[in-house]
Amino acid sequence: MRRPQALLLSLLLLLASPAAAQQGWHSAEHGACLAQAAGDPEGAVERARHWEALEGGAAPRHCLAVALIGTGRYSEAAYILESLVNEVEAAPDVRSALLAEAGNAWLLANELSRAIAAFDAAIGLAPEAASLYVDRALALALAGDYWAAVDDLNAAEVLVPDRPDVLLFRATAYRMLEVWELAAADLERLLALDPGNAEAWLERGNLRRLTGDDDGARQDWLQVLQLDPAGPTGEAARRNLEQLDLKQD
Repeated sequence: MRRPQALLLSLLLLLASPAAAQQGWHSAEHGACLAQAAGDPEGAVERARHWEALEGGAAPRHCLAVALIGTGRYSEAAYILESLVNEVEAAPDVRSALLAEAGNAWLLANELSRAIAAFDAAIGLAPEAASLYVDRALALALAGDYWAAVDDLNAAEVLVPDRPDVLLFRATAYRMLEVWELAAADLERLLALDPGNAEAWLERGNLRRLTGDDDGARQDWLQVLQLDPAGPTGEAARRNLEQLDLKQD
């Protein structure tokens, strides 16, 4: 179970948070600093440190954490984000967003128990936020607890039905648990909703290969190459096809 680009992108969610705006975080400088962090994280680290030295406060430290993630200093960023949760007087949804960002930073650092703990706390503050259950499901799956991941994805689906990433991740979890029928059902639903989803075609090919349908797997992986010929999903499908050809030779 993986979510290309999404872990890092989720760390920018607080920028658009209405509660963050109420706290004065959504300033022009905060937005500019986060924008720089996306393209020039090292420069943004220096900018945020200078800003913090001049003014102090939560906003420059938040930007610093996001910039540190861009430089690969995930654990350092997570510590800053978690410290902000305890230091700022903010609405629950802002604190939950900070905890989610910390959880994603811990995920990137491969600190799975810390990530799960951060998502636990975030869900405690915002139990109606479907994305938090998806985040925690990813951490649980990476930790090998696929049934717990399925439970979280079920909770997310109740809150937001037919969410594509929920269906894809749950299908993958079911595949890992060898619950083939439920995995196939989620993939059929996903492809009906989003027939251009290359990752869904890749996953269905994986499932078909495991259940002995080599011809079906080949067709699904060829479809991936049509949808994502130069991307990472297409590359995975290409490797799978090569392995399938070797088996059949």
